[in-house]
Amino acid sequence: MRGVVLHAPGDVRVQDRADPRIIEPTDALIRVTATCICGSDLWPYRGIEAVEGPAPMGHEYVGVVEEIGSDVRTVRTGDFVVGSFFASDNTCEICLAGYQSRCVHAVGMGSIGTQAERARIPLADGTLVRVPGGEPAPEQIPHLLAASDVLGTGWFAAVAAEAGPGKTVAVVGDGAVGLLAILAAAHFGAERIIAMSRHADRQALAREFGATDIVEERGKAGVARIKELTGGLGAHSVIEAVGTQESMQQAIRSTRPGGHVGYVGVAHDVTLDGMQLFFSSVHLHGGPAPVRRFLPELIDLITSGTIRPGDVFDLSLPLEEAAEGYRAMDERRATKVLLTL
Repeated sequence: MRGVVLHAPGDVRVQDRADPRIIEPTDALIRVTATCICGSDLWPYRGIEAVEGPAPMGHEYVGVVEEIGSDVRTVRTGDFVVGSFFASDNTCEICLAGYQSRCVHAVGMGSIGTQAERARIPLADGTLVRVPGGEPAPEQIPHLLAASDVLGTGWFAAVAAEAGPGKTVAVVGDGAVGLLAILAAAHFGAERIIAMSRHADRQALAREFGATDIVEERGKAGVARIKELTGGLGAHSVIEAVGTQESMQQAIRSTRPGGHVGYVGVAHDVTLDGMQLFFSSVHLHGGPAPVRRFLPELIDLITSGTIRPGDVFDLSLPLEEAAEGYRAMDERRATKVLLTL
């Protein structure tokens, strides 16, 4: 099969990879109908995150089940499915508490690489969710694909930040996750949603998803602007969707005492000052999103037409042109790249 492989920073190739096969009786094999490039894929692409040897890429996917292991019960051959970027059994105590990304048997799909024609899905019963009605219309596939990670991550960010009615929500980061966190906060009924963005195209999509205000300043100036918009208090709920020291500090300092920060940006060189955190009196909650917790609800909202998260994809390319997709996201010429098969 054909698949995307990272050989070194900046060196992405589409090449022949071994066809996946059933290894465990709990596995399923899927034919991938769409996949995409994640902002977190840029960390190794830029050389910020080390990669040993040629590495398969990708962890977001939708597709059709082609084969199942002998112990798989909840999906069947021919089902169209959406899965999380973490495989989970969905039965352990951690999963049942709603944190499937930290399942005691979790498998990161990035180690398998779903930017490919086919993929092995471990723990299929706990990981895959069937979309009713069989394979959807082509125009619906991008929306369902978003649920595999970027929408589920934005959703978790809004949940962790306790966005809701009467709340002012500020979103630090205008990438795909931040934009879909805005969509989630709007769905939860937030009264005011402040998008921190300097890019006109992303600002327009932020408003489409429900942002009421745009703040272009960053750092101390950005914090001051948030405080100005909130009567000097700061936002009730702040979403951190970048993963840098600057973005985390901006998020914490933009939150009012007693408020909540939902952080989902993959952290790189982020350190917290204990005294600053102590006197901030904010709640911090986040980490890798338990997408599987939300998948049934998200699929229902998408198939009913209630939300359109796939609008976050602003560039679509065939799998064979994945290298151009990585360049486009790295150079900020694209927010989120869809790869078609």
